[in-house]
Amino acid sequence: MKPYTDEPVPADGGGETPARAADPPGAGTTAPLADRLAAAVASVDAPDVVFAASVRGRRTLRDGGTSDAAAGRQELRYEIGSASKTFAGLLLAQLAASGRVPLGYPVDAALFPDRPPGRDPVTLHHLITHTSGLPGLPRDFYPRALPHWNTNPYAGYDARRVVEAFARARPRRPGIRWRYSNFGAAVLGHALAARTATPWDDLLREHVLDPLGLSGTTLRPGAGGGRDATGHAKDGTTALPPLDIAGFAAAGAVRATPHDLLAFLEAHLEPTGPLADALREVRRPVVSHGRGKHRQTHTLTWFQQPTPHGPAFFHCGATPGQQAFLGFCPATDFALAAVATRRYRLADPFSAEALTLLCEGP
Repeated sequence: MKPYTDEPVPADGGGETPARAADPPGAGTTAPLADRLAAAVASVDAPDVVFAASVRGRRTLRDGGTSDAAAGRQELRYEIGSASKTFAGLLLAQLAASGRVPLGYPVDAALFPDRPPGRDPVTLHHLITHTSGLPGLPRDFYPRALPHWNTNPYAGYDARRVVEAFARARPRRPGIRWRYSNFGAAVLGHALAARTATPWDDLLREHVLDPLGLSGTTLRPGAGGGRDATGHAKDGTTALPPLDIAGFAAAGAVRATPHDLLAFLEAHLEPTGPLADALREVRRPVVSHGRGKHRQTHTLTWFQQPTPHGPAFFHCGATPGQQAFLGFCPATDFALAAVATRRYRLADPFSAEALTLLCEGP
C-alpha cells in the first residue's frame, strides 16, 4: 500500500486512483484472450504470476513465474494490499443499505461517543473516499516503520495506536481535498467495528465474504487452511515474511485465491442477492478531480477508467512482497484479477499490463 499525492476535489465526496492510462486502449484485439493472458504473465518477472479473467461467467486463468513451482499457483492465497479497500467499501455500502450505519455517520460518534460533536466532523464517507483531510499515514508512523520498511512496516502500529492517532489528529477540513490515506481506511475499520460492536474480521466475513461464498479469502496469514503465497523482495529471490498489517486491517489485510477474486468481481458485474444494492452503490461515481486528460473519476471504492466500451472499474494493491490488480467492465461483462509475488518496482509492467487487458476487453 502506498500513499498518493494530494489533489483538490469538490466537497461532495471522493475516491482514489493509482496511475491511469494517459490514453484509453483501443476497442479490443483479435488475439484470443487466453493468449493475451499468457503474454501478460510472461511479461512479469516474478516468482509467481497469475492472470485470471471472467467473461460472462466463464473463467480463463494462466500462470507462470520464475520459481520452481510446477503447479498450484492458482490455489494459493495472495496478499492484495490496498485492493482490500474495495472489500471495506463494499462492507460499508452494505451496512448503509441495510440501515445499520449511515454513510454520513461521524467517526467521533463511533470511536468516542462521550466526546461532544465537533464542527465539520469526519464521516465514514470521508474515510472511504479519501476526503477526510487525514494524511496518508499517522505522523508518528514512520519512526516505528523505518527499521522494518522493506519487510513489515505496519507490524508495530496496532489498533490502539491507530485510534489514538486519530484522536490527536487535526485534519484539514473534510470533503475539500482528495488525499489517498491508508490511515483513513484503517480508522474506518475501527469505527465500523466500534459502531457495530463486532470485530473487523467477523464483520467482513458476515456481511461480505460469506454472502459471496469467498471461502478462499482470509484476513490473517495461515488462517482457514489452504496455502499462502510467499512474497519476495525487489530482487525477486529473497523471500519475505507474511504481511502483518496490525491496526491497518481495513486498509490492506485481504488474502485471496485468484478464483475468489474473480468471484468477488463477478458479483459486481451481476449485482444480485443480499448485497445487490451495495454492489450497485459502489459502482456509482461520486467525485472527479484534476483537469484535462488528467481528470479522474472515482466511485465509493473503485478507480474509474474510460474505455471504448464504457467505464471500467479497477484498484491496484501492493505489500512489501506482492502485487495485485482487480478490475471489471460491466459493458463487456469482463472481470480481471492479477497477482504477482515480487515487490513493486518503478519499471514493473504488472499493473499497466493488467489495465490494458481490462480496457481492451475480452
